Amino acid sequence: MSKEFLIATHNMKKRDELYRILSPLGIDVKTADQLGIEITDVEETGETFYENALLKAQSGCDESGMPCVADDSGLAVDYIAGAPGVYSARFSGGHGNDEANNKKLLKILADVPVEERTARFVSVVCCVFPNGDVISARGECEGYIGFEPKGDGGFGYDPVFMVGDKSFAELSPEQKDALSHRGNALRLLAEKLTAYFG
Repeated sequence: MSKEFLIATHNMKKRDELYRILSPLGIDVKTADQLGIEITDVEETGETFYENALLKAQSGCDESGMPCVADDSGLAVDYIAGAPGVYSARFSGGHGNDEANNKKLLKILADVPVEERTARFVSVVCCVFPNGDVISARGECEGYIGFEPKGDGGFGYDPVFMVGDKSFAELSPEQKDALSHRGNALRLLAEKLTAYFG
């Protein structure tokens, strides 16, 4: 029972995370590039992770005629009132400049003691079907912001997001999937999809 789903992202690392978790369900996650189609890069105008994930999944489904999965995720740092939140990818001004985003965050927290550096990664994953059905799931992972980047794996804020004594960027993909916000959201989505396909 293989099902092809479009994922509304050009980020292959994100696609790989989705693939690892959804492929056991017989779901083959493909990017638009892999399918040889073009989809619009949706402007993320939502005020919540859910709104942005839904915007992207709805647009991808409408344009491809396929079930489409999209996630919107980000980092919420308690010391700066939950920022950068939905603006995580463009925290430093441009979009997706991981190094600049991490530098800005570390600068803001430069003199903040470890006990006040609590943070969580949040991911909301939406799946929109051509018949209009929507399934969504939210996952979180608690941690804290380190004092310097560590590790060379992962992407985004992974080098500065600490769980215990390791950053996300120091974990193997399997270790990260077991803990991560996206892993938690996708496992919940997988449960909901299993029930949906019955």
